[in-house]
Amino acid sequence: MASSEMGSAPGPNAELAAQRLKLFEDAVALRKPDRVPLMPLALQYFHTRVAGVSDRDAGYDAKLNFDCLRDATVRFGWDWAPGMAVPPSRSLEALGSKQIRWPGGDLPDDVQFQWVEDEYLKADEYDAFLSDPTRFTLHTLWPRLASAFGVLGELPLPPVWWINTMYFPLAWGALLGAPPMTAMFEALTEMSRDAGAFMAAFGAFMGQMAGMGYPVAFVGVTKTPFDTVSDDYRGLRGSTLDLYRQPAKLQALMEMLTPMVIGQAIGAAKGSGNPRVFIPLHRGAAGFLSDEQFAKYYWPGLKAVIFALLDAGVTPCPFFEGDYTPRLKYLAELPPGVVAAHFDRTDRKKFKETCGHNLCYWGDVPGSLMVTGTPGEVKDYVKGLIEDFGDTGGLIIDGANSITEEAKPENVMALREAVDEYGA
Repeated sequence: MASSEMGSAPGPNAELAAQRLKLFEDAVALRKPDRVPLMPLALQYFHTRVAGVSDRDAGYDAKLNFDCLRDATVRFGWDWAPGMAVPPSRSLEALGSKQIRWPGGDLPDDVQFQWVEDEYLKADEYDAFLSDPTRFTLHTLWPRLASAFGVLGELPLPPVWWINTMYFPLAWGALLGAPPMTAMFEALTEMSRDAGAFMAAFGAFMGQMAGMGYPVAFVGVTKTPFDTVSDDYRGLRGSTLDLYRQPAKLQALMEMLTPMVIGQAIGAAKGSGNPRVFIPLHRGAAGFLSDEQFAKYYWPGLKAVIFALLDAGVTPCPFFEGDYTPRLKYLAELPPGVVAAHFDRTDRKKFKETCGHNLCYWGDVPGSLMVTGTPGEVKDYVKGLIEDFGDTGGLIIDGANSITEEAKPENVMALREAVDEYGA
């Protein structure tokens, strides 16, 4: 993995980048690395706030954002450049997004972006969606998600499966030229310009980091089928009710989405050349689902995604958000040494007993400690992590929820100091 990924890294630091990447690969494979790696998984605004850049500017200026991420990576001694999870705000503005609120939009300049969860797919619309998902998405879901798509819900759309080009001009020609459609295309053009600028800045950033000797954490992102339904379509309330009121339809939708979330992840990994895919897990922790519900509705989809990525030569990087102690018996089923498992909070002793043979432990310095603690307390916590996993070597240091926006810079620096002192 290291040789193919870093083969295009320019300059004399290609070998340094490969060495840093090997720290990650050895820890995931449960081979004791030369030293304990310090690798934040994903950031939102810590790197920009520590540079004095507002959350608004972080979203509207991609180059500035990535410049701050580069500087933070070097300043705080991270062993790779974290993934960045700030959406391009001008694209959201062009779309008139109703699903995401952003700083400089309808939020103050220094309030991080917010996800607006709702039942975008109504409880009585499963059948319509499952029977014709493309038409339903265009005609119903997209207008609910963004105002730029409102026209799609107002005009009679011809069947999208109609491929007879003799009649296509009559069915679609006048419709596509209608003023409301022209306005939508103008909004999409503005979005594409901004998205193109964002991706150009990201590409330049990845090349720059490789030239400086740093791999980049990931490019691809995907979710489990259950989280996709619960986050994006039905909301927590709706998906929870569906578990009791219409579980068969919930199951059918998850089965339809499974190849889509897998294909998205593999496509991003192959297209970017970065073989790691971030999988944020939102509803799988203790407290959201009973053990029986987890086993029936959550675990099969998560396992299908992980195994499909592995089969494609992609490294899954699931973030087990929340308390996963009750789920460890399921995680023990994963193959050894190939899944980069990042934990928020989990009983470490039980983890070692149950999953120490097959999973690394990535995390889990508490965000509360990073925000309110002292550098000495942070170092003591990291020392405890290293003592717990020193015998296996399968340890990567990071914050529990990576590096939070409000973390004290001196506490973030203490992570590096602790790894240097105790992790050699």
